[in-house]
Amino acid sequence: MMPFSDEDLFPVVKNIIDNKIAPMLAQDGGAMTLLDVKNGKVFVQLNGACVGCSASGSTLKYVVEKELKAAIHPELIIINVEIGMENRLEEL
Repeated sequence: MMPFSDEDLFPVVKNIIDNKIAPMLAQDGGAMTLLDVKNGKVFVQLNGACVGCSASGSTLKYVVEKELKAAIHPELIIINVEIGMENRLEEL
C-alpha cells in the first residue's frame, strides 16, 4: 500500500523527472512529461526522439521506473501514455 497521497507524490515525482530524468533524455533528443499521479500510478508521456524509439521501453523500465522507485517507493507503477490518450488515463 502506498503511504503517500497522490497530492504528496506529484511534486516529488515532478522534481525527479525535471531534474534527473529529463536531462538524461535530452542528451539523446528525448523528453518526458508528467501527466498525472493517481492511486500510486505515475502517468508519463515520452516525447521528442523517445517517440517511436526502439529503446523507449528499456528507458522507461531501467531509467524512469528504477529512479522513481528507488527515490520514492518501490510500489510505484509507471505508465507511459501514448500520444492521443492523455484524456483517457482512467482506461490505462
